[in-house]
Amino acid sequence: MSKSNDWIMRSDRSVGIVGYGAYVPRYRLPGSEIARIWTDGLGGSPVKEKAVAGIDEDVITMSIEAARNAIACAGIDPRDIRAVWVGSESHPYAVKPTSTVVAESIGTSSNIQAADWEFACKAGTEAVQAAIGIIGSGMANYALSIGMDTAQGRPGDALEYTAGCGGAAFILGPADESVVRYQGSYSYVTDTPDFWRRAGEVYPSHGDRFTGEPAYFAHTIAAASSLMEMMNSSAEDYDYAVFHQPNVKFPLRAAKILGFTPDQVNAGLLANDIGNVYSGSCMIGLTSILDVARPGDRILMVSYGSGAGSDAFDLVVTDRIRNKPRGVPLTRDYIKRRTPIDYATYVRFRDKLKD
Repeated sequence: MSKSNDWIMRSDRSVGIVGYGAYVPRYRLPGSEIARIWTDGLGGSPVKEKAVAGIDEDVITMSIEAARNAIACAGIDPRDIRAVWVGSESHPYAVKPTSTVVAESIGTSSNIQAADWEFACKAGTEAVQAAIGIIGSGMANYALSIGMDTAQGRPGDALEYTAGCGGAAFILGPADESVVRYQGSYSYVTDTPDFWRRAGEVYPSHGDRFTGEPAYFAHTIAAASSLMEMMNSSAEDYDYAVFHQPNVKFPLRAAKILGFTPDQVNAGLLANDIGNVYSGSCMIGLTSILDVARPGDRILMVSYGSGAGSDAFDLVVTDRIRNKPRGVPLTRDYIKRRTPIDYATYVRFRDKLKD
């Protein structure tokens, strides 16, 4: 089947990110500490350390913090936000929305649309795609899309080395008010069961090496290359690229396959510092890039969610990036603010002891 430009997603009205914010909890569990417990220190770790939510933190509290940062960055009245969407695979409640708690906590009106999104690690970018649609159609001026997780990993499982906590919030709005503008987006999905969790199960299961070639790489490369073909662009046309970060090696390998250099990827590569924050992975990577980006910089962002699918976005930074308010925490400020913990503290914080 030949590719068609009809597959690219462009809205009737140009849309961008008016404000953005990140949140990373301060606690860090080194990969070497996990290896000490499960392999007598002989096993390697795919990341240096991962962020761990405190005992009083969850997806709701972290989403509120990131959303407040995004509102401060945007400089808008939260009552002007017309949709609050939270993407996560670790919502605190099985039956009760995260989004309504977040909306009320940040001071929105009750006359809004609120919803929780799920699509494994691309739940956040699903919410972004929907926000582009609702703003691009003229139904709303501002929408809040969040990707946030307290990622889970079974004790001793490979996921435990990387499953981190944190994420990002984007306030989307009209392009002429935005610090970065969406030029086009594209989504690609298949039924690839590389990662799953049945109802009632505490921890997810995964297909081990199957999660690489037919899952992460197939979807990430397909979405990125298809979007670039439709945009008539190549890797050298972009200043930055950010991919979903289940570890350090996967995004670097995907970047190399697509023709990107490490220099184009490093600004948004946070996996070594915070682990894989699932739904917020590439979104928080984008916030790190925007903290240092300049007007005219072009960015490729590609998410990945098991099950499986990828969303790809072509963005360009606007002159309004120069006018970001002072005092809003930078993403790397959160990363530098770290308190190392041992495995026992991690077990208590993340409630790993089950009856």
